[in-house]
Amino acid sequence: MNALYKTLLQSDAKEPPAVRFATPGATGEGVIDVSTFQAIEVDRLFDAINHAATLTGQATLYRSLVQPLASANLVRAKQDAVREIESNKALRESLETLTKQAKSLEDDFYGLLFGTFLGLLSSPAHKLEIEGYGYETYKKGTRFMLNLVDAANRVPKPNSEYLRALIDDLRNFANSRAYALMKGPVYRTEKDVRPKAEKPWYMPAIRFRPSLFKPVGLTIAAVLLLLALQFVPLLLDMAMSIAPVFWLFLLPISFVYIPLVGGFDRDGCIYPLRDIFKRSEDVQNTLDSLGKLDELLSFVRFKEAFGHPVVLPKIIEAERHSMTFKNVRNPVLGKDNPGYVPNDIGLKNTRLTFITGPNSGGKTAFCKTLAQSQLLAQIGCYVPAQEAELTVADRIFYQVPEISHLADGEGRFGTELKRTKNIFLATTSKSLVIMDELSEGTTHEEKIEISMNILDGFYQKGGNTVLITHNHELVDAFQKKGIGLAKQVEFKNEQPTYRVVEGISRVSHADRVARKIGFSKEDIARYLSGGK
Repeated sequence: MNALYKTLLQSDAKEPPAVRFATPGATGEGVIDVSTFQAIEVDRLFDAINHAATLTGQATLYRSLVQPLASANLVRAKQDAVREIESNKALRESLETLTKQAKSLEDDFYGLLFGTFLGLLSSPAHKLEIEGYGYETYKKGTRFMLNLVDAANRVPKPNSEYLRALIDDLRNFANSRAYALMKGPVYRTEKDVRPKAEKPWYMPAIRFRPSLFKPVGLTIAAVLLLLALQFVPLLLDMAMSIAPVFWLFLLPISFVYIPLVGGFDRDGCIYPLRDIFKRSEDVQNTLDSLGKLDELLSFVRFKEAFGHPVVLPKIIEAERHSMTFKNVRNPVLGKDNPGYVPNDIGLKNTRLTFITGPNSGGKTAFCKTLAQSQLLAQIGCYVPAQEAELTVADRIFYQVPEISHLADGEGRFGTELKRTKNIFLATTSKSLVIMDELSEGTTHEEKIEISMNILDGFYQKGGNTVLITHNHELVDAFQKKGIGLAKQVEFKNEQPTYRVVEGISRVSHADRVARKIGFSKEDIARYLSGGK
């Protein structure tokens, strides 16, 4: 189940995995690239849908958003798992218990793997510096992994293949060497640490007990002392003479015993064991399976918390990208917002769609809704709509106006054109491309001509291309050729309704915006005359 992604825990890691550890690839390397990641605000989307209990679950969810699935079968498999969790109360309760237990000990596990145990006389300077020799952290950290197996064995057998595989991953950890070492007993030999099954009976070794109290060693020491007192009269006389103040000798003895025993256990047993755990692929894969289970639970919790209808979209197969939503809302802005206005959209065999209308009418929010909903669908999550049907996109691109840099040597027009070119070369008929304006930074006539050429190219590629534009002449030109779907944001009495309706907007409402912010023609004249 973990072959698609690099595991959250890596053998060479120096610290616990961060929640936002994943990064998108370059253009064409994955479903989304860095620019799209930023433009559609994936970090805010993560915050809106994140209801995972564990750090591992949160990191898994974030990784899914950054590296969404490109396989329809895998998306459907996750959807089936989500449906089963939602409908099977006993299954959900057992998984909730599993993740709750994991959350309570997760910090201790990462403390075991990455902590520095300072002994008794040093003070921690940060979270991963821990007082003592690591005994409590070791016991709690290993219990974290052992509990996963125990809890997985109590989970009712799921029907979903995806869920069964994840539960089996947790259960099968019990067959690993790392599990045997965690469960114990563990023996420190001359060269390494070993579980009982790997230690021949004749091999000299010390059994590791995660405690300063060593019953066998202390018993042997006591027996030897009694024998010495019994058979060496001088020692007996000395013992009788110091008996009233014997406790005074315990303190200096403890100053030798504690660092000697604690330091040996830490350096000779705990540190070598935690290195084995960190390098263990079984540990790494088990953690990832825990994260994926918690991610599925997060989807169900997101549905319950969103405050509007959500649905697992129907995933269809088609030669070209297709997308249909009924009453879709933005997953970030619509959460806990009873007044958010939903919209319908059907992008099926359209190839080109134009969204026109004045500023502040909701064009950008609507187009981000499309991109974010497509992304949610491709991680197996609910989308904020009453009905949804779509294909899996091999690429999701969102282009926004670029800021040119002196080093580019091209200016704004050249900078944006490079981005458009890279998107064009990476897309196929199964891609979703959303662009906020085209060919900025040139003359109106050149803008029309170059935009026509670019959009013709995307049309021939055959994917779904959506353009936000104020340029109604451009839309008119394609409409005359019978190409493209024309949509506009609706205004009534110069106020936006935030509905997307049929048609082409031919007004900008620029004067309304200028008046609203106090910079209309009349305002400028007033400022010049000394008014405020």
